[in-house]
Amino acid sequence: MGYLWYAFAFTATLLVCITHWVYSFRKPKFNGKLPPGSMGLPILGETLQFFAPNTALDVAPFIRERMNRYGPLFRTSLVGWPLVISTDPDLSRFILQQEGKLVHSWYTESFDNVVGKQNVLSAKGAMHKCLRNLILNQFGSESLKTRFLTQVEELVLKHLQLWSNCTSVELKEAIASMIFGFTAKKLFDYDESRTPEKLRENYAAFLDGLISFPLKIPGTSYWKCLQGRKRAMKTIRNMLDERRASPEREDKDYIDFVLEEMQKDQTILTEEIVLDLLFALPFATYETTSSALVLAIQYLGSHPSALAEITKEHESILRSRERMDSGITWNDLCCEFALQVINETVRLGNIVPGIFRKVAKDIEIKGYTIPAGWMVMISPPAVHFNPTLYKDPLVFNPWRWQGQEPNAGSRNFMGFGGGIRQCVGAEFVKLQMAIFLHHLLTKYRWTVIKGGDTVWKPGLVFPKGFHVQISERTKLYEDSPMET
Repeated sequence: MGYLWYAFAFTATLLVCITHWVYSFRKPKFNGKLPPGSMGLPILGETLQFFAPNTALDVAPFIRERMNRYGPLFRTSLVGWPLVISTDPDLSRFILQQEGKLVHSWYTESFDNVVGKQNVLSAKGAMHKCLRNLILNQFGSESLKTRFLTQVEELVLKHLQLWSNCTSVELKEAIASMIFGFTAKKLFDYDESRTPEKLRENYAAFLDGLISFPLKIPGTSYWKCLQGRKRAMKTIRNMLDERRASPEREDKDYIDFVLEEMQKDQTILTEEIVLDLLFALPFATYETTSSALVLAIQYLGSHPSALAEITKEHESILRSRERMDSGITWNDLCCEFALQVINETVRLGNIVPGIFRKVAKDIEIKGYTIPAGWMVMISPPAVHFNPTLYKDPLVFNPWRWQGQEPNAGSRNFMGFGGGIRQCVGAEFVKLQMAIFLHHLLTKYRWTVIKGGDTVWKPGLVFPKGFHVQISERTKLYEDSPMET
């Protein structure tokens, strides 16, 4: 009888504790009023709903439904973390401006496990400044002008010529592979044809795993992503060790530059920080650019007036040259309408579905309190598809950017982030897009064969690819580069 009593007492106590924990989870104790919303289930929260794939060119249903129910600011919970989602442009801009004061950059533990604990997105203070400067050394405007402009043009010309000899090209994968190979070569002199290590394959499941439910179970996207990281890090670590063993190389690349920085007095760089940086940079360059380029080509193909305008603009560049075969210049890349097309593509594509910050001090705003220790997610799609900011926001309309500075981030445009953490590689992305579009439009035609469907989960993917046939144009200035 005594054992039954103890068992009953233990069970009752456990139920009371669980009930108290669930209540605390749903209604955390603090002084202030939380934004409206639901915390969902304990631990799981509303994670499954958040990660549900959608095909709509609009704000994700998860966010749209809660905007309609609770307004532009609401609370939820993802993967056990209490979170406030902002869809308000003014509030989102305020949050971005508070970096290092009321908030600091934050990403989930699962994200850091994949990208690296010392990744530039999660780094703070002096470390973030150091890593940002290291990246700008390679991908800043001066490097793009003096080192990359001609090299990227040669890369694009070579691959367009190769693809024009194929009956069909899956353009998303082809562009991604092209950019990955170029970036890996510039970073650590990696050439897939000279090594049995297929580095690109280790990044194959990276996007799915990066923003998926973090289940370390064989077969899941997250597990595949972690395995890919493990293999890639082994390859990169071996290259780092080999480079240390031969410091007198004549042809210096980025890994040599970083090693020199590590050897400086009072450096804050460690081997793990450098490895995380070298691992993340190839993915950051190829995935964003390849997705944005495919979207741009799709939008231009379905909007003849925009296609005619951008083609006319680029053909005028050719007419103004003394020699038709002379290379592209930096000024050529400043074409007004081409930059408008790039901006509009990035706005509609929302390749970055969320910007995360962690609250350092209680934030009082619009009658609500966001407690310290909570997370805030800014929703760029909610800003980019806001009808009060953009007329007919779901329509591809590059002309809407006329008279606006295309390179500046603002409360209305967060395609490359915002605040002091605006994407450090934004200019490199635009450079690649501008050069690719210039040569595709002036020298080639394309015909869509199949694919092109887009899915946000919540990152952008092309589940069936985008298959096209590319052929050389025979009558420059006369025929459209898009065949139907």
